[in-house]
Amino acid sequence: MTLIARIGALAAAALLAQPASAYWEYGHQTVAAIALANVRPATRAAIARVLKAQGRLGTPECPARTIEEASVWPDCVKPLKDADGKSRFGYAYSWHYQNVNICTRFDLEPACKDGNCVSAQIDRQEAILADRRASPKDRVMALAFLVHFVGDLHQPLHAGDKADKGGNDAHADYGIYSTPRLNLHSIWDGLLAERAISTPPPLVRRYPAAERRRLAAGTVTDWSRESWADARVAYEAAYGRDPCGDVPARGAYDEATIARLVPLARDEVVKGGLRLARLLDEALG
Repeated sequence: MTLIARIGALAAAALLAQPASAYWEYGHQTVAAIALANVRPATRAAIARVLKAQGRLGTPECPARTIEEASVWPDCVKPLKDADGKSRFGYAYSWHYQNVNICTRFDLEPACKDGNCVSAQIDRQEAILADRRASPKDRVMALAFLVHFVGDLHQPLHAGDKADKGGNDAHADYGIYSTPRLNLHSIWDGLLAERAISTPPPLVRRYPAAERRRLAAGTVTDWSRESWADARVAYEAAYGRDPCGDVPARGAYDEATIARLVPLARDEVVKGGLRLARLLDEALG
């Protein structure tokens, strides 16, 4: 595929992004691969054992044979329906994000009513995964959800927004590319994530113990606050001013801005991977 065709394909996929859709495959799989490279050997073996039950999920269209496949399973199963035409996994749609308003103080409670948000589900799925009395099916599903949701939380527009569906209603240009429906959410889900992860040096590697401890420290609430703060940066960079005041109808990331945001996006992916490794060690190590 030519570069122009590739850009066109990426942009077309971006237009399909919804508030509950998550990091494109590249982002999720990279977070998962970083985690796998940084867990303890016993944890790595336990992950392989849990994944052996993936056939019990009853989703042959969406396999979870490896941690990378498991990382995108929660998105893959969204369209699946039962024999009556009802969504099989519709109950989980709101688990992929938490729209905490960047223009007010940080407060998770309104965005996490009844535990229906990404940070609450990270805690819940880790607990299910850690429960040796849970069924193999429940544990492999919990593993897939946990891996996916940690990735989601580290895409800033899954953690904060301006009451605009996670930036889906915030239209913006990306470098030389402009289309009426391109928006901040799809940029951070895909176009910027692709640029950031592809920028050398490679992100998937074993990190020094001190760096792992430093970046994986804190609670899920702490991580939520960090990602929420980065969401404000995402809006501010698009408008070149306070995103909570008067802003243009359409934002834009020029090449200089993209270059400035790439390190931030890379840091989010690395933090996601190392924090996921910590949670997996806690649940399975």
